[in-house]
Amino acid sequence: MFTNALETLPLERAMLGAFAELVQAQDAGPVADLGCGPGHLTAHLNELGQNTFGIDLSSEMIALARQAHPELRFDEGSMAALDLPDGALGGILAFYSVIHTPPRQLPAVFTEFHRVLAPGGYLLLGFFAGDDPLPQEFDHKVALAYRWSPDSLADLLREAGFVDVARLVREPHENERQFQGAQLLVRKPQAS
Repeated sequence: MFTNALETLPLERAMLGAFAELVQAQDAGPVADLGCGPGHLTAHLNELGQNTFGIDLSSEMIALARQAHPELRFDEGSMAALDLPDGALGGILAFYSVIHTPPRQLPAVFTEFHRVLAPGGYLLLGFFAGDDPLPQEFDHKVALAYRWSPDSLADLLREAGFVDVARLVREPHENERQFQGAQLLVRKPQAS
């Protein structure tokens, strides 16, 4: 279902390309695709020259990712409690994977992201956007999900110790839900 999703998403491809370039320039470690699903974005980052691996809570998604991309590493795990040492990653991609996290749990998840990123490492976060400063629930077919104001999520990321780098908010395509898509690119400071 997601294998060719990037073909019709030029803005997402551009942000992923910029993220990959920034992570490579920093040379601080591998990239973890958290909530990797079937591994299509893990594979895309690998094609862009990243040392990338995927982590997902769903054993079924990990099985699909391993089947589709046997040359890449995929592990089952929770983004709220990563089995990684402090500062182990040069980058984290969390593309529409925190949308199912209850709002009260999200600060702890961002603190965990900050813990495993090396100083100078980057986080690219993708999510459904809304204008309301409070997260808005919606039915995402799989599970309850949340839309966030980019400003509200950026505030939570700053509280976890990240600094802003870039943001993108785009209108939905005609075959998508009626929600805006958004991406926040943030960085863990060198001296943290």
